[in-house]
Amino acid sequence: MRIVIIGGTGHIGSYLVPRLAALGHEIIVITRGQRRPYREHPAWAEVRLVTLDRESAEKEGVFGRAVRDLRPDAVMDMLCFTLESARQLVEALRGEVQFFAHCGTIWVRGYGTEVPADENQPRNPPSEYGRRKNEIEAYLLDQARRTGFPATALHPGHIVGPGWMPVGPTGCHDPQAFARLLRGEELALPNLGMETLHHVHADDVAQGFVKALTHWQSAVGEGFFIVSPAALTLRGFAEGLAKRFNVRPNLRFLPMEEWKATIPADFVESAVSHITHSSNCSIAKAVRLLEYQPRYSSLDAVEESVRWLIADGQISI
Repeated sequence: MRIVIIGGTGHIGSYLVPRLAALGHEIIVITRGQRRPYREHPAWAEVRLVTLDRESAEKEGVFGRAVRDLRPDAVMDMLCFTLESARQLVEALRGEVQFFAHCGTIWVRGYGTEVPADENQPRNPPSEYGRRKNEIEAYLLDQARRTGFPATALHPGHIVGPGWMPVGPTGCHDPQAFARLLRGEELALPNLGMETLHHVHADDVAQGFVKALTHWQSAVGEGFFIVSPAALTLRGFAEGLAKRFNVRPNLRFLPMEEWKATIPADFVESAVSHITHSSNCSIAKAVRLLEYQPRYSSLDAVEESVRWLIADGQISI
């Protein structure tokens, strides 16, 4: 198949392109030309790169047509953030593609009554980002079910992998939180540290997209959570990661408002948002319909990222 990936040099695309190439697909990547893939791979030598600024092209009303003119059999969109963007693509690609995959986020879910949450639970995303992604998924799946447009939506968790700063046990991308934890210094956590984070390795997200393409008959018209097998509590995260580095964790627990004063001001909004969501999602549907089999646990994925960041000098222990 000829597959167009919009935003294919990002973290997911860096793993997705080699996986698709190994299956013999022809790959075209649409990029703004501002980023190299996170990992080098021989497959990139065979990839056609098309430089195109999506925002500008959408304002001119030509982005969807530009994608269509590449004559794809399948499109995988990693960079759609508004309902209007999705509509432009769908209208341009209707009747032209065999498969369309949208990259969403587990933040479409919001908080739930039961955990791990599945895709059928009521949606109540507390952030604008989650609400927009929820609108996009609802539109795409409606188009699939009512008009036959071959769309699916895959919702990754907190993506990690080499070259990427993970969301840490303080709920944000603060490298100093990892440094303090792994040096055995005091690290403050909110409340009792029982809020949750749900990570996923970028390669497992790439696997999810490949599985959705392979099992397109089961994927079309459906949305899927693509995460590790289990979420982590903040406390379990800190203790588990420290153990892997042979460090005794030195944790302190504080009420939320008092705790916020212990993290850098630039990270407070992100930390509160992650903690408010307390993501904990089920992969049962993806396992059943797509045969999704994540290789990495949350701790495995984070550990790999952190060791890379230490070797690169971004975390000092």
